Amino acid sequence: MLQIHQFPCLSDNYGFLIHDQSSGATATIDTPDADEILRQAAAKGWRITDIWNTHWHPDHAGGNAAIKTATGATVTGPAEVERIGQAPDRIVTEGDEVQLGGVNARVLDVGGHTLGHIAYVISTENTAFVGDALFALGCGRLFEGTPQQMWDSLQKLAALPDATTLYCAHEYTQSNARFAVTIDPENAALKARVAQIDALRASNEPTVPMQLSLEKATNPFLRAPMLKETLGLAGAADWEAFAEVRKRKDTFKG
Repeated sequence: MLQIHQFPCLSDNYGFLIHDQSSGATATIDTPDADEILRQAAAKGWRITDIWNTHWHPDHAGGNAAIKTATGATVTGPAEVERIGQAPDRIVTEGDEVQLGGVNARVLDVGGHTLGHIAYVISTENTAFVGDALFALGCGRLFEGTPQQMWDSLQKLAALPDATTLYCAHEYTQSNARFAVTIDPENAALKARVAQIDALRASNEPTVPMQLSLEKATNPFLRAPMLKETLGLAGAADWEAFAEVRKRKDTFKG
């Protein structure tokens, strides 16, 4: 059985430790804050055996060296993690599988935020760790990729079973919600979700993880094709509608 321990770190990141009870193996999904990750693992009585990186950004791979030095963990990730100063012990691409004890994860290429961004899908647990590719009511900025690439990546995530639980890496949801209601104002499911989000954050509770089915019903980046008329893009390609939503979010001041 897989145990997942989620905790806040840095200003708005989440850390994730996943632990296979049968073998005792433990992975950290990304390494935003090495000290906090090591503290959390020690508090759980878990020894970190693996690091699974989603992409190269410092708030995702910057703690690799410190955790590897402290634990001897094996680093798995996309080739781009080399940009943080050291290549992963194992470089993975779409279709590869990684193992944590008796648990297998499938790698998806979800480039766009960065060119080599990947996600880890654990089908037996109906769980995916998506890094900065998809957020609750949002998606990652296109620092390196193109809108069409990012749209294709999001479609891979949207094709997972609706019951999939998605673990994204940041608590951006209230900001994303403020934008979402401006671009999808008639969406009753979105309005109800915004109220739930505000209540959670008022109690300092996380809005992560999220269910894929709810994202598909409320996330304007996934719903872009259904918003074409609102966007003034009737007849445009789906990725072009997505590009317009992303453009508007990039300049949103709310």
